[in-house]
Amino acid sequence: MTSIFQRALGADFDRLHPQIRRRFSVGLDSGTACVGRGTMDRVRHGRGFVRPFLALGGTRNILVPRAGRDVPFTIENVPYRDSYGRETVTFVRTFAFPGGDRRRFDATMIWSPERGCVVDYLGTHQHLATDLHFSADADGSLVIRSGEHRFREGPVDVRVPDLIAGDAVVRESYDDAAGCFRIRVAVTNRRFGPLFGYSGSFTADYVDVREHGVRRGLRPVREEARV
Repeated sequence: MTSIFQRALGADFDRLHPQIRRRFSVGLDSGTACVGRGTMDRVRHGRGFVRPFLALGGTRNILVPRAGRDVPFTIENVPYRDSYGRETVTFVRTFAFPGGDRRRFDATMIWSPERGCVVDYLGTHQHLATDLHFSADADGSLVIRSGEHRFREGPVDVRVPDLIAGDAVVRESYDDAAGCFRIRVAVTNRRFGPLFGYSGSFTADYVDVREHGVRRGLRPVREEARV
């Protein structure tokens, strides 16, 4: 078996920088989890009118309603099998703003054979499902672009219109000289422009997930079966 990210990338996986390959090999087969710690040079959001929407999303750990510079950052990538038997990897990002204000941006990812891509469930209750498309740049960086977004709540199952959806681009690279990962995330709306983003660097530690397990509070409160 391979990680869900290896399945998404196919032959492109071998083009990634070795440290990026190691990070995105986390999974049940490898038995490893990855915890990154560093600093985001900048956390930003769009114009004033987007802040109420970010604040609403922040109640379910979707995006981050605060902005700042030099913000301590942690990302936890831990594999587990969800209640539907699917291999799942957490992407839980914690931003430690001044004054003890800790904000989380939660996501859990699965490989979907039906959709032929990784599906990213956002937030504590997995109300939003987004298709993610992975590729490798010539310099060994990993690029992730979001595709279709879907909203699920009870009987509701609708595609999010492009007018109100956020298009995400993530670029993760490894800086050999500095010995760290560098990441840049931008979420924009096709009409209203930038919504949210961050950029910075971090180092990574790897642990045996079979020994350490999944810490309490890392998994979502609710899991969604629909992809």
